[in-house]
Amino acid sequence: MAFNLKKVLKALLLSTSQPLAIKDIQAAFTRFHEQAEQLGIAEAEAAVEGPAPEGAAPAEAAAAPAPDEAPAPVPASEPAEEIIAPPEDPELYSDVPSLVTATQIREAMDQIAADLRLADDGILLIEGNAGYRIVTHPRLARWVRILRQEPPPVKLTQSAIETLAVISYRQPVTRGEIETIRGVSAEAGINKLLERDLIYIVGRADAPGRPIQYGTTDQFLEFVGIKSLDELPASDVLSSRQIDEWLKTTENSHTPTDTDMGLADEQLPLEAAVPVPAGDAPSAEPTPAAAETGAPETPKE
Repeated sequence: MAFNLKKVLKALLLSTSQPLAIKDIQAAFTRFHEQAEQLGIAEAEAAVEGPAPEGAAPAEAAAAPAPDEAPAPVPASEPAEEIIAPPEDPELYSDVPSLVTATQIREAMDQIAADLRLADDGILLIEGNAGYRIVTHPRLARWVRILRQEPPPVKLTQSAIETLAVISYRQPVTRGEIETIRGVSAEAGINKLLERDLIYIVGRADAPGRPIQYGTTDQFLEFVGIKSLDELPASDVLSSRQIDEWLKTTENSHTPTDTDMGLADEQLPLEAAVPVPAGDAPSAEPTPAAAETGAPETPKE
């Protein structure tokens, strides 16, 4: 019978409440072969020594009671029973591979996850940033909260979600940068996110006043259902490069022109010319007297 990796992995998943990483599974297989090797060496040494010679006292004789001490009687109703180890299941303990690759583990985990979804028993297998875990289905969350006597989770406000988005894409980011990007105060949103353990204090920026910088936690990854920040949707609007350019432009702000607003850069006259009838138009050339004196020319009748 071939070795059943799925059964072993499912047992390992159910044996712990912590995420099970691939490296932990591979370490378990390494220890299995180390123990099997030690057990084989012990059995080989016992076979070389052979059976004990006749007349030799067994090892238990050293612990025999003294002649003046009576041995404890064994109740007749409780006969001595031999402890017999159960036979090992060849599906679980025979032909165990010495090396289980990460690809094999992922394929087996995918099969387990598919089986759990198909069974629809309210149990799911998810992969987080720290490893695999078997969890209850979200639709059973109310029963779990009732058992644990926990209040319903508080939803994040739109302001907190926007602050969290800026931190997740920009991190590490200061409160001043968040407020500059959003245009409003970020104190309430930051406090709420710190309380929910979605962000944490990374350090201080190398800037005047050494402002505090914020970043996202592992709890944030589970909150949004991703394994790493690399799985965040691509966003040119919130990328660090775009924000840096935008912040520099904001600090050196100027009056927007037609080009900044996307309009055609054209010189338009401030006042439209008023048409004048041809008969009423004055002569373009002044009279010699007016040119000499600088006085205005009087139109002829």
